[in-house]
Amino acid sequence: MATAPRPPAAWVVFRGESPLWWLRLLKPGFRHCLALLNDGRCWVVVDPLAPFTDVTVLDLPPAFDLPGWYRDQGLAVVAAPLRRGLTRPAPWAPFTCVEAVKRLLGLHAPLVLTPWQLHRRLTRAA
Repeated sequence: MATAPRPPAAWVVFRGESPLWWLRLLKPGFRHCLALLNDGRCWVVVDPLAPFTDVTVLDLPPAFDLPGWYRDQGLAVVAAPLRRGLTRPAPWAPFTCVEAVKRLLGLHAPLVLTPWQLHRRLTRAA
């Protein structure tokens, strides 16, 4: 008898480096963000970059600690709730890495515009 898949879990990874000069205006260590998803069977990385969004399904054992691996690389990683069943559209905002991650999470927070603000929002809610 197969076990039912568990609800997806999500984490947000915050990075400090960026090839885009204007992102140097943002808080060091919080110039870009990406999302990790795990449904108990596989890991998916959603990395919203400036020219395209990279979505990768990783060939890793389901129990692999991908958030821990990113932490070991010196990056900030925060567990994030996934909100589903929303009926109202998300507020309009410029399409940035933060907005892409907020949409993935189902987070409607119009005043959260930078990776640092997203980090603060997610850690405040924890």
